[in-house]
Amino acid sequence: MTIHNRSNPAARTEVPRLEDKTIQPIPLNERHGTARDLFTIWFGSNIMIMTMVTGGLATTVFGLGFVPAIVGIILGNAVGAIFMALHAAQGPQLGVAQMIQTRGQFGSYGALLIVVLVVVMYLGFFAANLVFGGEALAAVSPGISDDAGIVVIGVVSVVATIFGYRIIHAYARFLSIVAGLALVLAFVWILFVHGLPSTFLSEGNFTWAGFMGTVSVAALWQLAYAPYVSDYSRYLPQGTGSTPAFWASYSGCVLGSLFPMILGALVGTLAVTMGADAANVQIPGSMGALLQPWTMVVMGIFCLGVAAQNSINLYCGVLCSLTIGQTFKPSWLPRAKTRSVAAILLFTVALMVSLFARDNFILFYTNFLSFLMYVLVPWTAINLVDYYLLRHGDYKVEDFFKRDGGVYGRFNWVAIGAYLAGALIQVPFSATAVYTGPVAAAMGGVDISWIVGLGVVSPLYYVAARVFRKKPVTSSLEALSLESDLV
Repeated sequence: MTIHNRSNPAARTEVPRLEDKTIQPIPLNERHGTARDLFTIWFGSNIMIMTMVTGGLATTVFGLGFVPAIVGIILGNAVGAIFMALHAAQGPQLGVAQMIQTRGQFGSYGALLIVVLVVVMYLGFFAANLVFGGEALAAVSPGISDDAGIVVIGVVSVVATIFGYRIIHAYARFLSIVAGLALVLAFVWILFVHGLPSTFLSEGNFTWAGFMGTVSVAALWQLAYAPYVSDYSRYLPQGTGSTPAFWASYSGCVLGSLFPMILGALVGTLAVTMGADAANVQIPGSMGALLQPWTMVVMGIFCLGVAAQNSINLYCGVLCSLTIGQTFKPSWLPRAKTRSVAAILLFTVALMVSLFARDNFILFYTNFLSFLMYVLVPWTAINLVDYYLLRHGDYKVEDFFKRDGGVYGRFNWVAIGAYLAGALIQVPFSATAVYTGPVAAAMGGVDISWIVGLGVVSPLYYVAARVFRKKPVTSSLEALSLESDLV
């Protein structure tokens, strides 16, 4: 297929339907698309079951009433997406996957600390999506068991990952329309046909612990996309401005997450008003009961969203896994066949996790979100401070692929030290099912760990980097068009 390069209309290149690139820089003559593509991939892929389950935590696990739940969901999404969208603007400039670019902050070997944790994150989200999507698919298809539904969702995700970047973007564009209409139908049916009981707004209680828990979960939903976003913007022309990339990513991810989360909170509140135990509410099952006779249509479309989101998780997980391997063999630049094999292997691991932990998955999921908060917050602070305040987007991309890290070295102990400090500083402020820190306990269980993490790591890394690190290097972005230089 011939793609017109938007940054140079005269340039054309043959871009195969089966993506042949993995972690190598995207040559300038293969760049294509516009910032609008960033809106649809984050809008369409977020309209799915797990987004609704996450929103439902506000009125079930955290016990909030519907109004404070909405306020918490809006606040968390609006703040968390700022950091996510700032990462998205890096892709067109550097043309490499997000975790490859992390070598510019942590060094070639130091980055492995983050990359391995991010692979665990992708597998966790992939497994969670398999469980929630599989259960929803089984609920609307009586002939399919939960386990069979899990396998079906997973296989669709693997196929999309094998085809790669273009098919995933196309899938998300399709879902932006179809899933968006299904979301509108769900709201209209529940609000105006099923109706709300007179006691609806009096259900639940406001607590600062529950409110901040809701804000934190919503913010973390957005922050968790930070390691993803450059993977889906790295093919855009280098001339794509940071501002359009930021706002397209921000608006797509906020709107695509916000309304499904509000729907989940709505369903959770309705389930409680109808006598369900808040701690045991199953959002997919409760939603299916409320949407009759549209259950199969709406829930079926939301299951398509699960497969789209899981293809995003699996694709990024594969890129990170290949990044780990390439660290030890710099001359290795894997292609489509390697991506396919890696996708199948990671799918197998996630499938085993989802089948094993399926019966207690809400507990697993909430603890998993807490784990992500500790590991992602300090990384996103370091990456953004380094990119925007210290180097101003000016990196030697070819040095990312050298065993010794080139000008970035094997280990950047300033970044590693700031990262570990950021992870540890959050512990006293954390309030989870597993552990409540002394400060959080003194505050009545209010968790502000991620706010403290961002507030401490950002200035700490900025000052330490200016004092101890080498002067920022001069970039060689022209090397993006000379892929052969890396071999």
